[in-house]
Amino acid sequence: MRFAQVIVGPAGTGKSTYCHFMEKHSELATGRVVRVVNMDPAAEEFLYTPVADIRDLITVEDCMDNDELQLGPNGALIYCWNYLLNNLEWLHEAIGDEIQNDYLLFDLPGQIELYTHMDLVKQFVDALDNWGFRVIGVFTLDANFLTDGTKYIAGSLAALSTMINMEVPHINLITKMDLVSKADKKRLDDFLEPDAEDIVSSIPETQWNKKFLQLTYGLAQVLDQYSLVKYFPLDIRKESSLGALYSMIDVVLGISEDDDVRIPHDPELDDEDE
Repeated sequence: MRFAQVIVGPAGTGKSTYCHFMEKHSELATGRVVRVVNMDPAAEEFLYTPVADIRDLITVEDCMDNDELQLGPNGALIYCWNYLLNNLEWLHEAIGDEIQNDYLLFDLPGQIELYTHMDLVKQFVDALDNWGFRVIGVFTLDANFLTDGTKYIAGSLAALSTMINMEVPHINLITKMDLVSKADKKRLDDFLEPDAEDIVSSIPETQWNKKFLQLTYGLAQVLDQYSLVKYFPLDIRKESSLGALYSMIDVVLGISEDDDVRIPHDPELDDEDE
């Protein structure tokens, strides 16, 4: 069995940073080999070294510079993903043949339309399933989205739409907890498992909010009725936070503690045996 996390979420919510720290935590804390695949054709730089990179196939810059296509940034990214889906054999070869207990993190772009109402990512997830991967979706949302009711509703509806669209087990993360003030952290506790009344009551009474209060309440009730959007607050500075999330994902993926793991070869151990 092979395992995969598909990391999605709005731009700037820490997807690539999450991949880097999760890769390092896995190596140091569990000995399990986790590798990262860059799936963003517009990426410029990141902390990890990808085992496969979509930019080796196609880039947003290539599409924007093409006189025949004449695409802007968003159109070019969608074109890149359509091109990828028509050339999935490239990705299959790039990530290698099946190895028992392979574990990959797929770091996706931040264009939210890819997840909320287009089927490109769903096609990608289906391909992973056909290749023998057990997949979990990881949706990242900046902690600043969860400090007031209106931002929470917007971010949570995006998370809900993504979960429904991808149709795989899902975990939603509150990222950048290390940048949140103590006062805001206390307020965040109210948003981890709120109900519609809690959300609406937290919204400041402005003339605009008062006018659209019923709409806001209706949207909050949608989240209540589905009861799917819950959040895990992640502080990447703390190994305990990474460890708790790692264990939770293992449970969702059905990874047993008794499963064999791939341990990186350490030449120093050979020296000690001599």
